[in-house]
Amino acid sequence: MTLLQGRVAVVTGGAQGLGLAIAETFVEHGAKVMLADLDGAAAERAAERLGGAARRCDVTDEAGMTALIDDTVEQFGSVDIMVNNAGITRDKTMKKMTSEDFRTVLDVHVYGAWLGTRAAGAVMREQGSGSIITMSSISGKVGNFGQTNYSAAKAGMVGLTKAAAKELAGAGVRVNAIQPGLIRTAMTEAMPQHAWDSKLAEIPMKRAGEPAEVASVALFLASDLSSYLTGTVLEVTGGRYM
Repeated sequence: MTLLQGRVAVVTGGAQGLGLAIAETFVEHGAKVMLADLDGAAAERAAERLGGAARRCDVTDEAGMTALIDDTVEQFGSVDIMVNNAGITRDKTMKKMTSEDFRTVLDVHVYGAWLGTRAAGAVMREQGSGSIITMSSISGKVGNFGQTNYSAAKAGMVGLTKAAAKELAGAGVRVNAIQPGLIRTAMTEAMPQHAWDSKLAEIPMKRAGEPAEVASVALFLASDLSSYLTGTVLEVTGGRYM
């Protein structure tokens, strides 16, 4: 199947983890991808393997995000899919968290997603079509101990998604969010075993998810299979926190 044949996707934080898994799935379904990442060298290596393009990009840099979209249009002719995936963590309790820890996480997730949505949305308005996907987290639904910054950011991304969906729907542009739960990545597998076991015990399906399973949901939202969905939040959690 080639659900994205001829389409162009931008994936921020696309050099590794969920971003890379999403890019790989998009390419398998016929898309051209632009990988944007703070680690430009890693993005270049991944893009070379996928037959796409790469650009070093800080999602909190307004000029850089505008240039990312402009460069994608120049190279590929359009931007049909935008995945706001870039993210960081600075986990600490409020007692130990600095103002910089809090603001930096909010900036990368919420401001970065807003810049990406605004820049890609402007191109998509002119085209009369497009799909924007925002990577939130189940942490934005329930909150996690030691993650006041991350949980607030991921909740904010849901509000951003819904408001942007209302603004762009009339132009034929859809905006949706994904909230992954416990997904097996290098970051989650670095958790202490007791933390991993505690999270796993909360999942009715009794296992962690795989990056490809999140990527499949992103594929659904990027494709015409979800042509009547906008402003939605899809939880990819194995039933955790139903």
